[in-house]
Amino acid sequence: MNRNISVLSACLAMSLTACVSTEAPSNQKKLVPNTVTYSQAINWPQQDGAFCHAALDKATEQLDNFRQAYTDPLQIPRSFSQGKPRLEGPMGWTAGFVAGSYWYVYEHNRNQSWLDTATEWTEALEPQQFNRRTHDIGFIINSTFGNGQRLTGKKAYEPVQINAAKTFMERYNPKIGTTFSWSWGTWEFPVIIDNMMNLELLFNASLATGDQTYYDAAVSHATVTMEHHFRDDHSSYHLVNYNRTTGLPNFKQTFQGIADDSSWARGQGWGLYGYTMVYRFTKDEKFLNHARNIANYILTHKNMPDDLVPYFDYDAPDDPNIVNYRDSSAASLAASALLELATYVEGAESQRYHQAAMKMLRSLSSPAYLAGRGENGHFLLKQATGNYPAVDELNSALNYGDYYYLEALTRCKTLAK
Repeated sequence: MNRNISVLSACLAMSLTACVSTEAPSNQKKLVPNTVTYSQAINWPQQDGAFCHAALDKATEQLDNFRQAYTDPLQIPRSFSQGKPRLEGPMGWTAGFVAGSYWYVYEHNRNQSWLDTATEWTEALEPQQFNRRTHDIGFIINSTFGNGQRLTGKKAYEPVQINAAKTFMERYNPKIGTTFSWSWGTWEFPVIIDNMMNLELLFNASLATGDQTYYDAAVSHATVTMEHHFRDDHSSYHLVNYNRTTGLPNFKQTFQGIADDSSWARGQGWGLYGYTMVYRFTKDEKFLNHARNIANYILTHKNMPDDLVPYFDYDAPDDPNIVNYRDSSAASLAASALLELATYVEGAESQRYHQAAMKMLRSLSSPAYLAGRGENGHFLLKQATGNYPAVDELNSALNYGDYYYLEALTRCKTLAK
């Protein structure tokens, strides 16, 4: 039985509303959408909702300048560093986050001009459904066509997502049980923790088509990654390079942190968000418990600053030779994930997660991290770190940091209703 993605998406944590139906394809007994309403899960302070509403208003003002400054949907503003914007073509992994940000502004104010802008920037990326050069097709398509269908019900956006899932499945290796990541370099079969985020594309395609193959591949990838990426303290390596013959790891690295055995902050955020999302679709307790362990690792780390905006690597403060850049993108990502995770647990644990998320959002909304109107190349957040070892996008603005900041504010606003 086919199931429309727009119906599914209305049930999921992007929109933070309850899913009143548990109907699923007959061959997918384990695949159930989120049936927990957020108002039931948390006694949500109304003042938090008012804060997030006001923060979205302020972000909209800045992004109005942003869309006037950057007008070509095929030259996507990726970052702003050292006084200059960095533009990226439509095949880059960050290509969808600007259109995705516009969708969140439209969700906030339902203004026709923002709908038009989001639609234009989304539909410019339609050819990317067949982009075989990147594993991050999920980032590109979910943030654009996924959000677009969720908010408009536009049926033409559904096959784009399904085709993208088919493209992504070409990277799946049943011997290893994962999809491979980077198509460059000398690795044999690299899998990065970021790739957890792209599994949402497979889950959505499975629900839309009734094809169990997508679901099984997503669950396998999450399970194998849980086994091989994570250390005993629940921190994660950035990359595991697998042997195509044996299916086992050759070696493990942390490519964007300070050392292979260090804890790259955004990588921990990808893991937290990814396993929270996988639990949303599967309701398998092992994934929920893993997400909780990652959250607790992050929130109790000895080097987590008081404002809960982490250093780019949690181990960076222990090395006197490292510049302790913060990473606002890691905080916005974690805040969004924690808001969802808080709805899957109860009592003091739930309160702890949502209070931590709100502290992150309040910190990010302060002058220390939030740019003034007309500043920062019209991006929202300052003090993000792209790739420290490569000396790239340091103390910068990043479009994906802004995207997850808007997503977290949207989740917060909806939770308070």
